Amino acid sequence: MEELTIYPTHMDQQNYPHSPALINTRLPNRELDVYYDGQIEKRKLSDYAGKWLVLFFYPADFTFVCPTELEELAGMYLQFQKINAEILSVSTDTAYAHLAWHDSSPAIGKVEFPMAADHNGELSKYLGIYNPQDGTAFRSTFIIDPEGSIKATEVSDNSIGRSATELFRKLQAAQYVATHQGEACPANWIPGKKTLKPGTELVGKL
Repeated sequence: MEELTIYPTHMDQQNYPHSPALINTRLPNRELDVYYDGQIEKRKLSDYAGKWLVLFFYPADFTFVCPTELEELAGMYLQFQKINAEILSVSTDTAYAHLAWHDSSPAIGKVEFPMAADHNGELSKYLGIYNPQDGTAFRSTFIIDPEGSIKATEVSDNSIGRSATELFRKLQAAQYVATHQGEACPANWIPGKKTLKPGTELVGKL
């Protein structure tokens, strides 16, 4: 994986906004402090090579919408693992703040996946999701394939919570098309449903 490049200031992101241009680009390698299983350790994004990776950015610990999202994701963590996927939640808090939140919040106490700290905002800035007004990351999701390429992104206003079920469905679709060249997954596709084979014979018939 390529090394991290940082935008000098947020204003420069006007020229490099978060956009579909990130799709199929390589995720930069970045070492992050991580709270996991009662310990604080360092992990590189390249440690997840060979697995599908969900980067689940949220604005801040000890907030309101965020624990509802992470609690729902925690309830589906085993399902993600069963399809060769890992979850890494990320905010610009410190790993020590993650530890304190995990120990004090009933919802976050259910989280068993690693909680990463992008404390200086470098990764958030690179991905175009850094909010300079308060130093946090916008509510954002990235699905990364086993080779480190970004396959799906989602960015929401911080007042809009995400669906772990829909994220899981998107991941399954990404995995399917990765191994079935020439096919595409239509709206609301789930494993077992019909896919599409784009071509001239389908023009005007859908």
